[in-house]
Amino acid sequence: MGVFPDPDREVDAAQARRMMDEQAAQVVDLREQHERDAGHIPDDRYLNIARVASEADSIRGDRPVIFYCRSGMRSGMTAAAFNSAGWDAYNLQGGLLAWAESGQPLDPADGTVAEH
Repeated sequence: MGVFPDPDREVDAAQARRMMDEQAAQVVDLREQHERDAGHIPDDRYLNIARVASEADSIRGDRPVIFYCRSGMRSGMTAAAFNSAGWDAYNLQGGLLAWAESGQPLDPADGTVAEH
């Protein structure tokens, strides 16, 4: 189990990919800019965690949101806060590390998972 307290509010890389492919979820990268520059999930949205509270209204509330960071710690806390505020929010279990380890693509194609 990941760091997120509710396993029903976590999705693994395959589930996240399926939700993205079906356009059933939006995916938000919460990492620092240097982490994002190294590699990120294609077609995601970038929102530095320092600005997530002030820009919460810019996240669509009409479909689920999957938050991710490097390992799932920062995104787990963010997803919990958004769920408490009424969003249908999920944490990407294991973060971008798990995404990359499962063979899912990164953007750019030769991207890497940077240290936090």
